Amino acid sequence: MFFSITHVFVIGGMESGIIGGKEAKPHSRPYMASIQINRHHTCGGMLIREDYVLTAAHCLNVFSSRDHFEVVLGAHNITKKEKSQQRIPVRKYIRHPMFEQNKEKDYSYDIMLLKLKNKAKMSKFVKVMPFPKKNGKTPANVHCSIAGWGLKTPKGNQASDVMREVNLKLQFSTECKNKWQQYFNSERMICSISDGKHAFCMGDSGSPLICNTKPQGIASYTFNGNCTNKSYPQVYVKTSYFLPWIKKNIG
Repeated sequence: MFFSITHVFVIGGMESGIIGGKEAKPHSRPYMASIQINRHHTCGGMLIREDYVLTAAHCLNVFSSRDHFEVVLGAHNITKKEKSQQRIPVRKYIRHPMFEQNKEKDYSYDIMLLKLKNKAKMSKFVKVMPFPKKNGKTPANVHCSIAGWGLKTPKGNQASDVMREVNLKLQFSTECKNKWQQYFNSERMICSISDGKHAFCMGDSGSPLICNTKPQGIASYTFNGNCTNKSYPQVYVKTSYFLPWIKKNIG
């Protein structure tokens, strides 16, 4: 069974969406970043050092202009000027070279670092997310969570102003491979299964999947037009696989 990649994937940068979740406790995820172009939220991300945010490489594809490309940290309501917020311009972006080399079609390398123009100031609202020490296995059926500023219904068109979160369960890699075939790489990807009510959706690309308090994945793609499709697992790039690449690039 073969799919056209453009028809199957939801590429981030529409409005964002956490489906079937709930409003997150304000500032309970101080590592979360809203990646914005011209003050419009397009993707999620996470602060991994005072001057670096980790997100999905394909988020760059949705930016018609790379001017006014910035990251908002310490936010709960992204439509308000909260005192907790820090808005920092992006100095440069570093996409994984294999993503670029494969003409942006190999989503198993869908990872990007954003170097910030200034260092973020650490506070109770803004904190760095520590990484797993090594590339380990993430077993199926583990309960994880993901957060973002997004649509509350699969067919909605109004993004949420406040950060929302949803709990998801990891799926077996063999099942992901069985469904997504050549688009899924077990070494570099993990996936979660939707129960038909809970999911991440368009524009929540780049948001971290947190399992047992550690970032295990970066939201990459889901089934086009139906984020809560029970047949097709939602796919994430496996962060631990890319630790050497991250360390090499941030020094």
